[in-house]
Amino acid sequence: MEESKKRRRLLSQRSPRTRSVLLATGVLVVAISPFAAARTGDVLRQGKRGGTATAETKIIGNIRSTTATTGGYVTRQSNLSTDGGGAVYGCRSKAGGSAATPTPQNPCIRANNLSTGHAFEFQSSNGDVGGLFTVGTGGDAKKPFTTNATGVATGLNADRVDGLDAAQVVAAARTKTGLDADTVDGKDSTDLLPRFAQVTAAGTLGESRGVPSTGGLAHVAASGVYEVVFTGDLGKCAVSATLTDATGGEVAATPAVAAGNTTVTVRTATSAGTPADRSFHLLASC
Repeated sequence: MEESKKRRRLLSQRSPRTRSVLLATGVLVVAISPFAAARTGDVLRQGKRGGTATAETKIIGNIRSTTATTGGYVTRQSNLSTDGGGAVYGCRSKAGGSAATPTPQNPCIRANNLSTGHAFEFQSSNGDVGGLFTVGTGGDAKKPFTTNATGVATGLNADRVDGLDAAQVVAAARTKTGLDADTVDGKDSTDLLPRFAQVTAAGTLGESRGVPSTGGLAHVAASGVYEVVFTGDLGKCAVSATLTDATGGEVAATPAVAAGNTTVTVRTATSAGTPADRSFHLLASC
């Protein structure tokens, strides 16, 4: 009894400020305790992995745009290292819409602008390559992306082959250079260009495409028979020959596929049908 009276006297002797601090501390402890007990996630700790959440973590803001170097975004991640990245997002979402996985699956990253502005922006301030898409092991069965937009993309309205634009492709086709590496539907560029040969009456090969530099032309002198070899199987192509001298006459072209190449036998004659050496042009359109 006596001890209780002493404690009351000590408390009454303290200043009003001291009593207020003690009272506020007690209220704060009582108020925080339910929230601390109800927390099921984990706090963000530097250099540590947080707990696994079972519900979305939402960060909502209402921040206006700005022209300053910072600001205008709800969150910002930046790495001051010269070889480290800014953020990594990983997931294990499977492809959706199939019989095995009928439910549509979420992508690892989704940017959805609910208004009329851009949904995303990528900028490489000083780099030579803007970015990289890798899909599995690559190959013709893989697609870098798909889109339902069919309009012309600014800056991508001139297709390039081997670094050449459309006008350069035409010029390169005429000179037979610069188009020997790229493939379309499994065929290289020389396969997609028409094969042709310019042949003189004496059996000399002029301009040509698809004719081997060695063994590409044979001529039986004074008989009007020429054999022109084209690389590749031209069995599904249309072959035609045209006399190029001023005198009328006859010409016939007969293709034969063998050993992966096509040999076209050309027979030239006078207008009376007498075999004779004549200059001609030979064309294979595929």
